[in-house]
Amino acid sequence: MTETRTPTATTAGPLQGLKVLEMGQLIAGPFAAKTLGDFGADVIKIEPPEGGDPLRQWRLIQDGTSVWWQVQSRNKRSIALDLRQPEGQAIARALAAQADVLVENFRPGTLEAWGMDYETLAAANPGLILLRISGYGQTGPYRDKPGFGVVGEAMGGLRHLTGEPGRVPVRCGVSIGDTLASLHGVIGILAALHHRHATGRGQVIDVALHEAVFNVMESLLPEYSAFGAVREPAGSALPGIAPSNAYRCTDGQVLVAGNGDSIFKRLMKAIGRPDLGERPDLAHNTGRVAAVAEIDGAIGDWTGQRTVSEVLTALDAVNVPAGRIYTARDIAEDPHYRARDMILTQRTRDGHELDVPGIVPKLSATPGGIRHPAPHLGEDTDAVLRELGHSDEQIAALRQRGLIR
Repeated sequence: MTETRTPTATTAGPLQGLKVLEMGQLIAGPFAAKTLGDFGADVIKIEPPEGGDPLRQWRLIQDGTSVWWQVQSRNKRSIALDLRQPEGQAIARALAAQADVLVENFRPGTLEAWGMDYETLAAANPGLILLRISGYGQTGPYRDKPGFGVVGEAMGGLRHLTGEPGRVPVRCGVSIGDTLASLHGVIGILAALHHRHATGRGQVIDVALHEAVFNVMESLLPEYSAFGAVREPAGSALPGIAPSNAYRCTDGQVLVAGNGDSIFKRLMKAIGRPDLGERPDLAHNTGRVAAVAEIDGAIGDWTGQRTVSEVLTALDAVNVPAGRIYTARDIAEDPHYRARDMILTQRTRDGHELDVPGIVPKLSATPGGIRHPAPHLGEDTDAVLRELGHSDEQIAALRQRGLIR
């Protein structure tokens, strides 16, 4: 039985004192703000009064709220504010005037239409850092086109490579285009904070979904530039590096990465094929790539007669990198995840205990943590407005006119 760890509200983070205003919805902008919140930032999330962020209703629902929401919006405060109304826009500008960072992932031009272009915001708050995540960026001929993560994955070159050769490309299984853009945005924020520390000035961070995907596409472009080579789908194999693939066992599949020169020799000995391990033409990766079908066949013959556990036990014994393909159940039951606090149990606003992912990356002195669960829609509206200087009478009047919830 593994220990279940519960996050504590006292965990410090390196971004304590940082004020973040989140105006995004769904994945890309909110994931960036969630990451900042995990490390101590005070995140105020603006949501539309009717329904809030659509992510509240995405995928599996518990007591009317998505469990995805519980992860994406932890450590945030929610203010329900109608940004379609000039008075709502004025409140948003006032919040931006007190913020260190503003995060948004609307189509380019949306903030400008609300009177929140960066020049206007920076006039009131010169140190403001504005993260803008969009499908195609704030400039260029495609800037006004709508763009979601799936389109960014396609345009960035990833979708063409996912799947089996000769078949329709497949989605990787999660919204990787959105989260890659989010992480690039967080990198930009941290760099901009360093610059602001030296100059006192903020700046705009422009992240396009497809560019974030393209940035992790390894040697895709230089291979085409140098050789005219267009990388094609390769299924579970790692093209140009051998052996590294998924292999069938009697009760499932296993991933084996035997592509280091010395690792390859140990792997071939373990599977009873030392003859392959000692062949001069297979001593280095170039030769193994040329003979990858033969090598994969030998490994597959060996794994196909054994269970996943038998394969992993044998390969662990000779220090060959290998692993099973985890499902959600495998992750939840794995002691290593628990030992590194990568599974934490939090109590939601509705009183449910829920296992959620822990904090990444691990910082030794200021690790961050989950200070409070995801908020109900608008539960912090009054408190945030009071921090802006609104009286109870003013708040009541805003609520009566439907501007807040």
